[in-house]
Amino acid sequence: MTKIGLPTREQLIGKAVDAAAVLHKHAAWAEEHRRLHDEVIEAMADAGVFRLRRPKRYGGYEADTRTLVDVAAQLSRGDGSAAWVATVYWIPGWMACLFPDDVQDEVFSHPDTRVCGTLSPSAMAAPAPGGVVVNGKWQFISGAHHSHWQEIIAILAPDGAEPYPIVALVPMSDLLIVDDWKTSGLRGTGSVTTVARNVFIPQERILPLGTVLAGEPASATSPAYRVPLLPVASASSVGAVVGMGHAARAEFLKRLPGRKVTYTDYDSQAAAPLTHLQVAEATHKLDEADFHAHRLAAQVDTKATEGSAWEVDERARARADLGAAVRLTREAVDVLATASGGSSIYEDVPIQRIARDVQAVSLHALMHPHTNAELYGRVLCGLEPNTQYI
Repeated sequence: MTKIGLPTREQLIGKAVDAAAVLHKHAAWAEEHRRLHDEVIEAMADAGVFRLRRPKRYGGYEADTRTLVDVAAQLSRGDGSAAWVATVYWIPGWMACLFPDDVQDEVFSHPDTRVCGTLSPSAMAAPAPGGVVVNGKWQFISGAHHSHWQEIIAILAPDGAEPYPIVALVPMSDLLIVDDWKTSGLRGTGSVTTVARNVFIPQERILPLGTVLAGEPASATSPAYRVPLLPVASASSVGAVVGMGHAARAEFLKRLPGRKVTYTDYDSQAAAPLTHLQVAEATHKLDEADFHAHRLAAQVDTKATEGSAWEVDERARARADLGAAVRLTREAVDVLATASGGSSIYEDVPIQRIARDVQAVSLHALMHPHTNAELYGRVLCGLEPNTQYI
């Protein structure tokens, strides 16, 4: 364990800008091969992306979520799939920091530890001497190909007691990968299925799901790890989404000079009033998405620093801000994609890929705008939340 000088927020964002050029170079390759290129992983490692949520005592930065939002947004300008994988690593990596110190010593033994994971309890765990034995599978495991560990959730059925969900850390070498990620969006994320067949997990690498959802670390640690999981996860992932929207806007404006409006008298699309309205509408929506993303991050960071308790309505608003940012970004990208014309459907025009990636994000269970808005409205109406994922 070594201590290093911590880079500033501005330096981390600057490194992400530089890395985005590498991500952009390999974006088409990632989509074709349904996983990230090794050079993309190397570029993000060099930029310190995988150290942002790593504890300082292991050479990490313990960056706040505001930094995560802005770093992810810059990475998305290069490739949304790569930025998405980075945010996925941040969340299970944060969860690993809730485990006892000896477990963290093992997990963070690699200088750029990458932990993939899930929140779906789609496996079963049976008691065994010194731990549990797990059988089952987990879908949508983004970044599995380049991960060292996976955070898994399973239902533990103790002898003579009620079953309950557990969270555990498993080396990737203990799991099988099923290459089934054949999708219309976020293809580069390599979000494959992983399988456990009679995998033994020692007791020290197991926590109750409730402990993780509440953000209750097993040992004294930084305030950054004493926050409920869902607000942290929301703030960790939202930057990748809004970054995709800004990438779409940049690609649209890049193609705009010299484009005509076919079957009209406009020699330049930039001269058409319709284009002015479309660009203004999309930009306003992206500004609003930025607001929700940064309000969410500010709430997470402020409450972490204060150490204050989270009220139910604050937890619900965290998910609502995430949902609003996703909705507004999707709407902005839809406007820009519609304005891009028939030629934009060619594979070498990035905006068609960005539109599919944003659509895929908006369908994610924890990012779905309608689901999150309904939860927020339910709480505002005085009802109890109908989910533990809050």
